Amino acid sequence: MKAGLFAKKVGMTQIFDESGTILPVTICKTELCQVSQIKTKDTDGYNAVQVAYGEAKLENINKATLGHLKKVGNKGFKYFGEFHVTSPEEFKLGQVVKLDTFSVGEKVRVTGKSIGKGFQGNQKRHNFSRGPMTHGSKNHRLPGSIGAGSTPGRVYPGKKMAGQMGGGTVTLKNTEVLYINQEENILVLKGSVPGKKNTMLKIQAQKY
Repeated sequence: MKAGLFAKKVGMTQIFDESGTILPVTICKTELCQVSQIKTKDTDGYNAVQVAYGEAKLENINKATLGHLKKVGNKGFKYFGEFHVTSPEEFKLGQVVKLDTFSVGEKVRVTGKSIGKGFQGNQKRHNFSRGPMTHGSKNHRLPGSIGAGSTPGRVYPGKKMAGQMGGGTVTLKNTEVLYINQEENILVLKGSVPGKKNTMLKIQAQKY
């Protein structure tokens, strides 16, 4: 495994491939990502690198975070993320993770916070079927029975019911990298990715 990076979702568009087929793509713009901590099996029990991202003014960062960032340099970051790696000795503190860690045609995993859709019913949230709309039926979009009667006399945990939909962490696997522009820090991914515009995405190599 190799270290990944964090990128901001710019939006979606479509491009044509060599055969003329239209492909939906998502455009992502990477920010400055620096290695802020190196973890090994000897010290932490596993091999990983911590990457700092989200630049901020030093006066807007608390003292604990500033102390943690002293080894990185005179730069402030608000957020941190980890990536499991196979060879942590290949990284150095303060090293900048760039787009060249990926290549065109590579499959990656993209993690982000999905769009929140608020409180939704069973039909929208879980694709339930509705009841009949005619012949005197009063069960149109009701949940129906939620238990088995006096035995067990309770609702089983995990019962699919109405509730908060979206707004959770979602990971997409096997997302293909179609285009990389290192000068503009642009990364183009095939298809859609979680979140709306300006959502921060965690992009890392696909596990094998």
